[in-house]
Amino acid sequence: MTRQAVATDHAPPALGPYSQAIVANGLVFCSGTAGIDPATGELADGIEAQTEQALRNLEAILTAAGTSTGNIVKTTIFYADVEHFATINEVYARHMPDPPPARSAPANVALPRGLLISIDAIATVPTP
Repeated sequence: MTRQAVATDHAPPALGPYSQAIVANGLVFCSGTAGIDPATGELADGIEAQTEQALRNLEAILTAAGTSTGNIVKTTIFYADVEHFATINEVYARHMPDPPPARSAPANVALPRGLLISIDAIATVPTP
């Protein structure tokens, strides 16, 4: 099996010893993406803005890997406050294909740097 790291300047760099994503065996495994503006390094203000930015960052990583949100099969959303669930769902629904991917969404998770949300994903890579 070969593993290829994915990195793009259109999403924030990894905050630790991990890759933005890894491609292996026709799948892309995306690390958790947060609501950080890749151009400024600033955290978006509030759960709606952080969710929107996190999903834009995820889209950029998937594009760099040669795929898109239309090929996501599984996501996990980690978020800091269960009261934000409806807002997260509203924003998330605008970005996901139909049918939406399988998903887990653990709430009340302590995230670093004041993050309110982190979204990871697994997607397929279309064969040429």
